[in-house]
Amino acid sequence: MPAVTVSDITVLPRVHQPDPAVANERPVRSVTSAPSGYEGEGFPVRRAFAGVDLRDLDPFIHMDQMGEVEYAPGEPKGTPWHPHRGFETVTYMLDGIMEHQDSQGGGGVISNGDTQWMTAGSGLLHIETPPEHLVLSGGLFHGIQLWVNLPQAQKWAAPRYQDIRGGDSALLSTEDGGALIRVIAGSVDGHDGPGSTHTPITLVHATVSPNAELVLPWQPQYNALVYVLAGQGTVGAEHRPIRKGQLALFGPGDTIRTAASASQSSAEPNLEVLVLGGRPIREPVAMAGPFVMNTRAEVIQAFEDFQAGKLGTIPAVHGLGTDLHESN
Repeated sequence: MPAVTVSDITVLPRVHQPDPAVANERPVRSVTSAPSGYEGEGFPVRRAFAGVDLRDLDPFIHMDQMGEVEYAPGEPKGTPWHPHRGFETVTYMLDGIMEHQDSQGGGGVISNGDTQWMTAGSGLLHIETPPEHLVLSGGLFHGIQLWVNLPQAQKWAAPRYQDIRGGDSALLSTEDGGALIRVIAGSVDGHDGPGSTHTPITLVHATVSPNAELVLPWQPQYNALVYVLAGQGTVGAEHRPIRKGQLALFGPGDTIRTAASASQSSAEPNLEVLVLGGRPIREPVAMAGPFVMNTRAEVIQAFEDFQAGKLGTIPAVHGLGTDLHESN
């Protein structure tokens, strides 16, 4: 799980340890396990938010851990062309390479530690595929896709992309050097990540060494979630056990605590976590397939607009007689 690493963690800015006398540590409300499934053309995923009330996730809608899977030559898979409207997709690649393209000419390539932030807004068509050379060679594939809701006033915003290179993330350390913190979006202890968000959120990937703790100051008005990508440890002051594929939902407060177990497996030597939270939108949510709107009528309209070609057309290079599932 390379993402972005550093050769000397001691040179990074340190996150100040909150004063326990005044800090309001967030309690753990629940720990849930992500069920496994398949997405797109058949790549394996863990449904990270399964079993959690949408009101507790707000402003987030959905999150998949894609992989971790080692593909043989010819096996790598992606998604066919598909529409989106009313939200943002955030694809964070830990291992492997993914190409993305949309019906408006946007797109690019993301690899280890990169993030592709797509604001679907008023709507577009989109495709995500491994590059041809990776299909031929096979290889490791591991990433996250997060759906962030948009408030009603911004659901009709013009679509846009942000391609965030892994090296652009704000890199921080805990005071004892026991955790490497990558701030992708939002702010941690005054250090801002590069992601520009319509909905105020913070998104962090942290690597916590065995027997080390990660204590982060957190916006009191945001919700707070910790998802384990690899390894095992505990969450909260109550040291509730948590392991790979599990999600911790926290209650109110201004501090989040996560700790890595002293013993980790050789395949996953550290605790790897996503820490995320955002300011709740608190608006009605009507969701079906790739559309996230405020009312059922708006969802029906989105399907009708898609069928009428109003969300864009597939570029000519993918025209009739071609296999839309193939990378170009």
